Amino acid sequence: MIPEIKKILYATDLSENARYAAGYAAGIANRFGATITVMHALEQLSPYRESLVINVIGDTKWHEITKRNETEFHDKFRKKIEDFCEELAGEDPSCPFIIDNTVIKAGNPVEMIPDEVEKGDYDLVVMGAHGHKGLADAVMGSTSRRVLRRCKKPVLVVRLPED
Repeated sequence: MIPEIKKILYATDLSENARYAAGYAAGIANRFGATITVMHALEQLSPYRESLVINVIGDTKWHEITKRNETEFHDKFRKKIEDFCEELAGEDPSCPFIIDNTVIKAGNPVEMIPDEVEKGDYDLVVMGAHGHKGLADAVMGSTSRRVLRRCKKPVLVVRLPED
């Protein structure tokens, strides 16, 4: 049975590895006529650290700062995605992949990515891997490894080439 890939979730942390993996997501989307949803999970402070900050600056001020930073990040992230899509289209005009949606959520990527996969009924997840945190992560990064274990759909983990 040949799988039908119509919806791809491309998870990015905006690193060079994730950028490299985006080419794979675009190529697969082009080949199968699939749409791509770009996702970034904003890591949050731990509850302990957040409570320390709130104790110093106050709850109201903390929520104002958080909201402002979240809005600014959303705008910058969307701009980076638009720039990336334009750059990719310039490299290969015959690759008409479609960015269906951009999802930015606050939380742990290891939890947020599999949750989004189930909610969005994606056929494939594409993400980069770092693999530079010691022997245990020699094959792939710890985030991608943990997402791979938790995700119920296929996950393509892409590493940067050695050179």
